[in-house]
Amino acid sequence: MILSASVLSSSPCYLGEGPMWHPARKSCFWTDIENRTLFEYKWHDQTLHSRRLDYKIALIIRDKDDHLILGLNGGLAKLNVETGALRWLLDIEKECPDHRCNDGGVDSEGRLWVGTMHKDFREGAGSLYCLDKGLVLEKKLENVTISNGLVWSGDNSRMYYIDSPTRTVKSFFFDSGSGSIQFEKEAIRIPENLGMPDGMTIDEEGMLWVAHWGGFGVYRWNPLNGEWIGTIKLPVPHVTSCAFAGERLDRLVITTARQDLSEEELDKYPASGDVFVASPGVKGVEARRCRF
Repeated sequence: MILSASVLSSSPCYLGEGPMWHPARKSCFWTDIENRTLFEYKWHDQTLHSRRLDYKIALIIRDKDDHLILGLNGGLAKLNVETGALRWLLDIEKECPDHRCNDGGVDSEGRLWVGTMHKDFREGAGSLYCLDKGLVLEKKLENVTISNGLVWSGDNSRMYYIDSPTRTVKSFFFDSGSGSIQFEKEAIRIPENLGMPDGMTIDEEGMLWVAHWGGFGVYRWNPLNGEWIGTIKLPVPHVTSCAFAGERLDRLVITTARQDLSEEELDKYPASGDVFVASPGVKGVEARRCRF
């Protein structure tokens, strides 16, 4: 199965990331990390709004009140989407000025999981953390290089996780009561010619949609047997993340980047950094709200 996508927003991002559907606002958020800009695309009137912050925004999560929790360089903060007020929540590796938060997600119990990385992709410099009630932060994995896609199976028995340079999607046994994880296996291995796995989402059939940096598309994988079962081809090489959107969660919003492309490559792939949308033929799973 090979599908195509169309441009949703042609305001090119240097490093587009973190798409998230907000059902209460009927809009889709995403970020341009390096330009410190948060975007909101209103689904019904197709208008795009932006807000620039003093931080690099890598992760966008809904909180219990339908405002936003943002993963930034230095930690997490809450953004009131009505007033624009930003309130610092807690520090994460703030003592390392070259580190920042990257991708993350919310588990079935409302815990917030967020990974970190070094700005120069220093090997093993990052970690994966879990934020539980009482704002207790626990390190779950260390020696991570580029902490990326993170989703849970429909029955919450497994967590799927990407550390991009490993070119794998790892499967962990997940205990929803305690939040503990135990490595199970490398569920998916990405061939080098398909680029490097970046952001990821899961559909209602339990299949994984993985954005491939350098791979010109989003690829659908079966985490149970490692089979590659579909592709959304894009006219740009650096595909960063994806999220199901729309009131029926039947559209896939896809972010891309201009980062690490030469002038010649940008001339060849001028849509790099645009945000795309596709109809994948399957519905997604609504992203959970953090309980904080």
